[in-house]
Amino acid sequence: MAASGSEISRLASKIQSLYEKTPANDRILIAISGIPGSGKSTLAREVVAAVNALHGDLAVDLPMDGFHLSRAQLAAMPNPAEAFHRRGAAFTFDGEGFLRLVRRLREPVPPHAPATATIFAPSFDHARKDPIADDIPIRPSARVLVLEGNYLSLDREPWRSAAALMDELWFIHVDRELARDRLVQRHVLSGVTPDAPSARHRVDSTDFLNADDILDHRLPVQEDLVSN
Repeated sequence: MAASGSEISRLASKIQSLYEKTPANDRILIAISGIPGSGKSTLAREVVAAVNALHGDLAVDLPMDGFHLSRAQLAAMPNPAEAFHRRGAAFTFDGEGFLRLVRRLREPVPPHAPATATIFAPSFDHARKDPIADDIPIRPSARVLVLEGNYLSLDREPWRSAAALMDELWFIHVDRELARDRLVQRHVLSGVTPDAPSARHRVDSTDFLNADDILDHRLPVQEDLVSN
């Protein structure tokens, strides 16, 4: 996201203040959303690092990438070709599974909870292009979770219900052409597309359709941030 050091410090201090006011058995849940290419993952990592610099291993960043539907699930849809092409759209995610995870994270955590109280979230293997179940451990000591993903402030179920369980919603605004440049580079480097022209086509026919959905159906948020 290329946020300034002062902005990261401000956001980390805000989380610290929330944490200090929160009961010892509760977690702080912050959800960062924005259109594809807005810098959500970078901001989440930077804020988590800043919080942990203040408190130790208190905070964890958690991407929603692991809730992509698998290729097998996409292939079983009524229009598999469209599902694969639109992969990344809201309907190609397991929103109900994400909501279940958020509800579990909202359950009280005893101060001296055993290791068996660890909650596991899925990750996404970009080489296999499929999610990996139970790959990210969320230990009882993780009392601040910074979740990030395209649809975390989407005003549509089940995302709306998940958003209602967050302490705060943050949204990153980004210039559309900057997002396009980032996405073209990402698609080529990750092997999603073979070259820049096909990457630009994918951005226009998939990523920016998702961007319009995100922008047109956004819940109110506590932080409006700018990526540059």
